[in-house]
Amino acid sequence: MQVNAARFLEDLHRLRMFGASGVGKGVVRPAYSEADIAARDWLAEQMTAAGLQVRFDPMGSLFGLAEGRSLLLGSHSDSQPEGGWLDGALGVVAALEVARAAQEAGGPAISVVSFQDEEGRFGVTTGSAAWAGALDRDAVDGLRDRDGVTLDAARGAMGARLGCWVDLARFSRFLEMHIEQGPALHAAGQVVGVVEAIVGIRDMVITFEGQQNHAGTTPMALRRDAFQALSAFNTRLNDRLRNIVTPDTVWTIGHVALHPNAHSIVPGQVRFSMQWRDGDAARLARMEAVIRETADDVAQGLGVGVQLGEIFAVDPAAMDPDLCRALEHAAEAEVPGRWRRMPSGALHDASNLARRMPTAMLFVPSINGISHDFAEDTDESDLVAGVQVLARAVAAL
Repeated sequence: MQVNAARFLEDLHRLRMFGASGVGKGVVRPAYSEADIAARDWLAEQMTAAGLQVRFDPMGSLFGLAEGRSLLLGSHSDSQPEGGWLDGALGVVAALEVARAAQEAGGPAISVVSFQDEEGRFGVTTGSAAWAGALDRDAVDGLRDRDGVTLDAARGAMGARLGCWVDLARFSRFLEMHIEQGPALHAAGQVVGVVEAIVGIRDMVITFEGQQNHAGTTPMALRRDAFQALSAFNTRLNDRLRNIVTPDTVWTIGHVALHPNAHSIVPGQVRFSMQWRDGDAARLARMEAVIRETADDVAQGLGVGVQLGEIFAVDPAAMDPDLCRALEHAAEAEVPGRWRRMPSGALHDASNLARRMPTAMLFVPSINGISHDFAEDTDESDLVAGVQVLARAVAAL
């Protein structure tokens, strides 16, 4: 099996033109947008030309199906509102190139997928989650984006393309190639990362209720300042998690809504998102206990109320050991000594599929660790090395 590096790079750059931002290599291709649908139509043409049977499922995920039972490769082709050209798209085009190489070599049977709405316009990895059963298929219609548009209304733009669900039993295993979206490989001068596990995620909204008051006349000692509660919570939490977490554990306060958010008013309320990620479910639970305890302690100490919202949870997903070994052997053959085993701190479609079939992931470097930004990029030699590792692993399987 020999991949055609020039064809692979040409297709990757061609896909970038759908939704090109005009800023560097940036892409604006949100799920169900005009650019997203045009990109899927172009990908469908390439799949047909490669001898694959094209199918869109009810979510708009695009499949290029080989005859009979096959190995499934792919990722997603939708982007963040201000996204990079490789996030997801790399895995789809790499899958297409390996499928072509396999056909040219007389096998094995390779199918290709571009999942819809991985980037979460309507949730989290929505297309693959619905297909794999991690999300109730009957509940997706009412999901809404930040502008209040329902998923059912948005996918209406795909018209008659939508078809039936593809049977998961058609596929023996799943492999996803992706950019790392972090700095580890680039900083170490390494070319390939073999993903051992995809981290679990916990996310909830916390609200501190203080007393709104005049900023000029309310003495500091008498204030019940909601923002000061947030500040104290953040400081204490960082200290209290110190002996629980590992260097790969992360936690983030990512969205803050302050009320009334005015210059001369002591804030009476603050709502904020609290998210934490780790590859160990027990550690995630210990972190949750510390977060709850810290919020209660801050509320009592500052005389404010606290409300803890429901937790959104995605459990860690271990990758298949046999598939990982195949990727490791391929990496050592293609880029000896320039690869590593590593966790994925980002969520991917592979997380959903790992619960239904043997699954593994392959990373290539992100320059300076930048992703979800127009500046996202990877050296083209690393892109080619990655698809060659993928093809070698597939041939061995």
